[in-house]
Order: sequence, then C-alpha cells, then structure tokens
Amino acid sequence: MISDEPRAGGCACGEEIPEAEKFRRLDEIIAEYRGKPGGLIPVLQIAQGIFGYLPDEVVRHIARGLEVPYAEVAGVVGFYSFFSTKPRGKHTVRVCLGTACYVRGGKQVLDAFKKELGIDVGDTTGDREFSLDVARCFGACGLAPAIMVDDDVHQRVKPARIREILAKYRSPAPEAKGVSA
Repeated sequence: MISDEPRAGGCACGEEIPEAEKFRRLDEIIAEYRGKPGGLIPVLQIAQGIFGYLPDEVVRHIARGLEVPYAEVAGVVGFYSFFSTKPRGKHTVRVCLGTACYVRGGKQVLDAFKKELGIDVGDTTGDREFSLDVARCFGACGLAPAIMVDDDVHQRVKPARIREILAKYRSPAPEAKGVSA
C-alpha cells in the first residue's frame, strides 16, 4: 500500500490543511501518476490520506486529472472497502460478525456499540472520534466475540464493557479555562 507520509500531504499533527493546499498536493500526485498503468489506486490511496476520505468532488477531480472516466474511478472507490466516501473517525471500531463471533454474542456487541456511539454501521460520530464497521473474521474465533479498534484486537467482548473499551481511545476533553477544582 502506498504511504501517505509527508510527500502525500498526510499530517499526523492534527492541524487542518487548507482545502486549496490539499488540492495542490493532489494535483502533484496526479501529475506523477498520469499515464502510468495501475496509477489509479495509488492516487486514490494518497488522496484519501490527504482528505481523510474521498468526497465526490475529489473523485471527479481525480477522474479529470488522470483522464479516466468518472464511472471507472467511482467504481474502484465503491469496490474496495478501504476507500470511504464519508468522513471517517480518528478511530475505527470493527465488530466481527463471523460465525463464531455471531453465535457468541457479536450482534449484541454491535448493538451496544451502535447505542453507545449513537451511530449505525458505516457512520462516524459527530465529533469524528469513531467510525463503526463490521467484519467477517479476525482469526480469534476461539476467543469470540472479537472486535478491533484500529489495529488492536479485543477478545471475549461483552456489551457491558463497551464504554470501558471506548474510554481507552477517546481524546481527552479539553480543560475548561479559568475554572479551579
């Protein structure tokens, strides 16, 4: 997979890059890959790194820049689950619904995440802290039900533990100024 390190415009520092700068960086990447066989997927990966997701405006910009039909670019974005057309959260929660996890309570775990986060599968919380997805298997069937938060696997998850698990990933609340304890 192509990295979205500094060359691509991805920044782990949390500062927001102006939209015009994002498109300038995307144009540099498009120019680098224009005419190269197999260049579409790397451009989409880097674009997602720059923008955080692939809104329709970006997909159309890539299609024009690479001189590829919009339908082809949109088809690739829709086919690969790695690509997202919706803003994604800082953390991605994936609940396994493979057979073992489902039988051992995976559906109840998913329902608890939906309730706690206030979102449905494929959505992102309003604060863009969490996105919620389902998966089919993490290879932890003997310790089902399993979930992943980013790259961390949690096993034997119970709905009652959802809040505790999420607390490990939540950003600290900003401190109120001028208030003493």
